Amino acid sequence: MIRNMDLLRKILIAVEEQYEDTVIYNLQIEGYDRKEVAYHCKILHSGNLISNYDGQFADDEIYSFAVGSLTWSGHEFLDKIKSDTVWNNTKKTITEKGLPVALDVVKDVASAIITGMTQAAIKGL
Repeated sequence: MIRNMDLLRKILIAVEEQYEDTVIYNLQIEGYDRKEVAYHCKILHSGNLISNYDGQFADDEIYSFAVGSLTWSGHEFLDKIKSDTVWNNTKKTITEKGLPVALDVVKDVASAIITGMTQAAIKGL
């Protein structure tokens, strides 16, 4: 399955909004099926952006899954890409410059965009 950065972002936002005390069962993201969401939750866990992932399978298909809270790294990453403006500019820059859509690249580009926005805001004071 191909990694979808838009879906990863949507999952991080949903986990931040929905997580309370235990785990979230069968997280649903509009426009994506259970298999896609579960896979992306699994890789978010392996990337240390969410604390838990547990998948249950039946007949060689994902039957049910649970995810935990965002980790510190997950919160830090989401804080960089949560703004639609930053996210859209990040994706545009990566595409225009032919950069790989790797997590570290997304973080670096988003950070650079935020730095530019911050400097512009400070100059405007």
